[in-house]
Amino acid sequence: MNRQPLRPLALLLLLGNLTACSVLPEAEQIHVYRLPGSPLQAQAATARLDQALCIATPKADRMLGSARIAVVPEGNRISGYQGARWSDDAPTLLRDRLIEAFREDGRTASVSSDDNHLHTDLELLGDLRAFHAEYVGGKPQVRVSLDVSLVHSASQRVLASRRFEVRQSAGDERLDSVVAAFGAAGDQLSRQLVDWTLAQGGRLAGR
Repeated sequence: MNRQPLRPLALLLLLGNLTACSVLPEAEQIHVYRLPGSPLQAQAATARLDQALCIATPKADRMLGSARIAVVPEGNRISGYQGARWSDDAPTLLRDRLIEAFREDGRTASVSSDDNHLHTDLELLGDLRAFHAEYVGGKPQVRVSLDVSLVHSASQRVLASRRFEVRQSAGDERLDSVVAAFGAAGDQLSRQLVDWTLAQGGRLAGR
């Protein structure tokens, strides 16, 4: 049986299809950011928390509970910065920053996370209400809002509750500056929450 040679047009079409199959779309470059933080200054040991404390991962909605760096460009529209994400989901990043803050402060006997499943006396439970950048007067500003409850572990009784909210303006509109503002806001909120928790511990110990 004699094979017919490929006609020139058919050969060109075949080569064109092979070339098209070998060209793949370039993957989008994703920049991954850690939540920056500055060490908290250790405080004088005048007030201590002698109980073991567990910091639970805050609850959050689907958008805030993801690794996307959330931004509210206008109104009620929320999205994420394109080509960038956090190194972990936002609630976990904030939880780990709070744990580090308590350890840097040095006035709490023991601090752990809900991942460790250790025996604890007190728990800090939270609902993350805001962890995003928004534009105020055309300039980016980071907003972090966390509802916190201090809970007795054995009885699950709520001992105290409070909302913490911090706003931090970014130096400019660059994403690196916005991420730095997230870090500064996290530092401020951590300092406030540590001091509040220690104050509650002192009040409870005095009962």
